[in-house]
Order: sequence, then C-alpha cells, then structure tokens
Amino acid sequence: MTDPNHSKRAQSQARADLMRIFAAAVAAVDPRRVVSAAFQGQVPGTGNLRGMLERARRVHLLAIGKAAMGMAIEGSVQIGSKLQNALVIVPGAGSRRAEDRSPDLPIFRVACAAHPIPDESSEAAGRSALEFVANARSDDLIVLMLSGGASALMAVPAHALTLADKVAVASALMKAGASIRELNTLRRHLSGIKGGRLLKASDANFLTLILSDVPGNDLAAIGSGPTAADPTTYSDAIAILKRRRIWGRAPEGARDHLERGAAGELDETIKPGDPALARVHNLIIADNDTAIGAACDAAARLHYNVVRGRDLNGDANQTGAALGSFMCTLEGDRTCVIAGGETVVQVKGNGKGGRSQQAALAASFELAQHGADRRMVALFAGTDGIDGPTDAAGAIATPTTLIRANEAGLDAKSALDRNDCYNFFKALGDLVIIGPTGTNVADIFVGLVNY
Repeated sequence: MTDPNHSKRAQSQARADLMRIFAAAVAAVDPRRVVSAAFQGQVPGTGNLRGMLERARRVHLLAIGKAAMGMAIEGSVQIGSKLQNALVIVPGAGSRRAEDRSPDLPIFRVACAAHPIPDESSEAAGRSALEFVANARSDDLIVLMLSGGASALMAVPAHALTLADKVAVASALMKAGASIRELNTLRRHLSGIKGGRLLKASDANFLTLILSDVPGNDLAAIGSGPTAADPTTYSDAIAILKRRRIWGRAPEGARDHLERGAAGELDETIKPGDPALARVHNLIIADNDTAIGAACDAAARLHYNVVRGRDLNGDANQTGAALGSFMCTLEGDRTCVIAGGETVVQVKGNGKGGRSQQAALAASFELAQHGADRRMVALFAGTDGIDGPTDAAGAIATPTTLIRANEAGLDAKSALDRNDCYNFFKALGDLVIIGPTGTNVADIFVGLVNY
C-alpha cells in the first residue's frame, strides 16, 4: 500500500524542484549579469565593445523595456566616466530606483510608460527617446539597451495618425491571436520611431544590446526594431489585417496611412542595405535559449534526465495539450521536459488570465486523461513574472487538477473557453506568483515525470 504521507512529500518536493529549475532559468537572464558578460566579451560578437567605447567622444545610454533598469545600472558601471547621460524607459509598475549606481555617474532620467497597451505616457516616452538620440553628435556613441515590452513603452504614431489609431489596431490583433511578428509588422508601419526610425533620427553611432523576448531573435521584431532593418512592407501590414479579418474594423486613419504607404506615397521603414545601418551594431546578449540552457543544467543537478519538448509557439491551447500529451508518453524515472518560447491566445471570453495559464489548463486535460495514476507535474510561466494582465507568472498543472477542480465546484472547460484560467488556478492554489523579475525572454515550460 502506498504511504499517503510519502506521496505528499514527493509531490511537495517535485513542486519545489519545478520552482528551482524555473528560478535558474530566470537568474541566467538577469539583466545585470548578461550586460556585464557582454562588456567582458563573454557573449558572441561582443569582443569589440570596449573599443567602441574608447573611440567615441561621448557615450549616451538609452534603455527601454522590462529589463531596462537593471541593464542601465550595469551599463553605466561598465561605460564609466564617458557616460554623458542616460534615459531609462520602464513599465509604469517598474522600479524607479537606481541606488546601485556609483554616485560619480550621471543621474538617470527615468520615464514610466504603459504596457502592454500604450497610452499617453508611452507616446511621451517615445518622443523623449527621439529627442534624446537627436541631440547626439556624429562622433558620439548611443548604447541602446532593448528588452521585452519596448514596443508598447515607446509609442510614437506616424505622421497624421493618433495614438488611439495605433492602440485600436494593436488591441484588435492581440484579441485575434496574432503572432508577435504580425503585431510588430503593424506597429512598425504605423510608427514614427520603430522599423529603424530611431536610428534615422540621429547622426550618432549606435550599439544596440538586446535581451531578446522574441523566439528566433528576429531583430525587426524585438522592440519592433528601432535600429534594425525591416524586410516587411506596408502591403504586408495590410495583408495581415485582412487575413485576421480586422481590416474593415480598423480606424479609417490607419487604413488610409497603410494604403498611402503601399502606393509609395510615404517613406518605408529602413530596408536591408540602407546606408544608415553602417552606424549600428545590433547584438543579442541573451535570449530564451539562454534561460532554457540554465534550466536544463539545474534539472541535471537535481538528478533528472532532461528531455527537450516542442517549442512554445502557436495557439496556447494546442501547445499546452501537446506538451501534456507528450509527458504522458515518457516512461523513464526522474524525467524533466523543458521547452521555451511564446504562444498566443485567441481571446473569446471575458475572463482573466494569460497565455501560460491558458496552456497550463489545456495541459491539465491531457494529464488527467492519459496520466491519471502517474507522478507528473508541469509549470508554464513567463520569465518576466507577469502572465497577461495578472499578478501571476503562470500556473502549475497535475493529473489531479481537474479532480480537485470538480471537488471545488469549478468548471475547467468553461474556464478554458472563457479565458478565465487565473481565477480557476487561484481557487486551487496553483498560480505561480513571484512578482516582476526585471527581465524578460518569453516563457518557460518545465514538466517532471515519474519524480
């Protein structure tokens, strides 16, 4: 007979292992850690950073995103006395503190802006960024530090557009389950700062250090590519809106702008081969693979046999179900499945949740159906500590999730359909709540089998 106390201890230990593995993933992409490594030449492509600093007359630091404060603090330490000034753009809930800086370094100017839906503060921050880079001279170096969330935090509508036009298009795309690439294609072509336009606004040289939250590290998609070439066009943007069945509902001003651009009446975003690109070095200094590698190492140290699962991409329901089903096929003892990436949610209900919580609930159905008597537990969570418009990073799923939900009078299928996974997992005590981490490289999945 199975000792119930032993079983509870094993379950508790498994959950602790999940959190240790996830914590290792987040720690590996700590902004100060990765910026320091870059300036020490420990990241591919960063061997000449010191030389770039030495050749510059003055250095200006512009950091934008969820990891902006940590990146800027370490950046100011590494740049040292040549640093002329710094503008740091963070989410409204982000920290304004910079107490870890040396008192000899310039004062940071910190602008708080809205995320994920930009507002007037995002537009003000974007205009401040344009002014900041415009004031630099041709023999200056602007160190631009980008991290997840930059697209919303720095929003300047293209000429004749309003911020409301941009927000309406972006909101409709997100509700339709558009990918980050589709979303950022529209953002670039409705913007006065994205798609290389920040680079065009200055005569200075740029060193752009990127903590990537975009799977595949497409430079044009990260922060909507303020200093990168953009291979997409106004016509591509129009095609996305039509494919997602949003074109007819988009604001007239946005449709007119895109049509004029497609007709060649407006300047395109920067394209590959543009002479301005000779003034910029865009470097990825950490990404989702960095976090996954650290998670794999942590799992191995805990004596798990590590297996890579399918990437987190596409529909959250389908991805969560696929990973749950995959876990049920594994037979070996102490197996850990690790995956990373970013899914999308097609919002059909008015509930509360995020893509990680949605995927976790979808996985719960597969674990219940195919692994009811197995020792399995899975975590889906965002490395930024924030999943959707909630205070949770994600959620934990087990083969007993649906049983416990039924006993508590919860309707799992309804929660999934209404996108109300937050309230579902909150009632079970299975939310992962760690608070904002100050970094962001998309999402992580960790599944333990036969623990």
